[in-house]
Amino acid sequence: MSHPRVGVAILTMGTRPAELTNLLASVAEQDTPAARVVVVGNGSPLPVLPDWVTGVELTENLGISGGRNAALARLREFEDVDVVVDLDDDGLLISSDVFRRLTELYAADERLGVVSFRIADEQGRTQRRHVPRLRAADPMRGGLVTTFLGGGHGLSMRMLDQIGGWPEPFFYAHEETDLAWRALDADWKVLYEPELVLQHPWTSPTRHAVFYRMVARNRVWLAKRRLPAVLVPLYLGIWTATTVARTRSAAGLRAWFGGFAEGLRTPCPPRRPMRWSTVWRMTRLGRPPVV
Repeated sequence: MSHPRVGVAILTMGTRPAELTNLLASVAEQDTPAARVVVVGNGSPLPVLPDWVTGVELTENLGISGGRNAALARLREFEDVDVVVDLDDDGLLISSDVFRRLTELYAADERLGVVSFRIADEQGRTQRRHVPRLRAADPMRGGLVTTFLGGGHGLSMRMLDQIGGWPEPFFYAHEETDLAWRALDADWKVLYEPELVLQHPWTSPTRHAVFYRMVARNRVWLAKRRLPAVLVPLYLGIWTATTVARTRSAAGLRAWFGGFAEGLRTPCPPRRPMRWSTVWRMTRLGRPPVV
């Protein structure tokens, strides 16, 4: 891909106007400018935006997946975007060369599908959960991985045209893993590049009221949609044991098991299990699709 053109997609619920303003200023300061910038009001009105930003107001909150698909649809209408960059509205690009370095990566590898940024707080710290690999002690170790971070990443538009967009029924949680597994199964690469940084406040995922239920429900849906049948009970068994061992909140565990039961009894088509060659590829990358 020679000279890839960047389109930026940002979701907001109208609760972080100052942070959104700062993020847009950091986008404008990139030494390789974005061809398009779209801000989606996810069930909320948008603030006044710069004239170089396209606003999309959704009448209801469609979740992360639905909101990002709305942004993708608007970017596609312009027909001048090769790489979509999704950014959290409370994030900040602290370097002006992020888009330039990102486009260089895509220009050098036509099978590069996803580039995951490193998420770091104001002190430069990266939480272990923000390192997309099992051995997460060193957040500066980049390379090919099997999933990516939702807060800041690049997606090849050619890849999305082939594999489809975000899984809208998920609403929130595990939508990146569903997309990454589809990308890997279609022979695209997922790269973690820690030199590309999105500054983001240190947070806990349990700040979201629906965290436990949706994490459990969507994990079941993910397994039912994407794993070979023999791996589904193994994957869900391992994650159930891990969750019970890690969770200290009785209310959280009740919500988690409620979401797990919801995932078992409700469908989330389509079921398109990955190839066994993809399972082996993910295993060689250090994370077989059971952990």
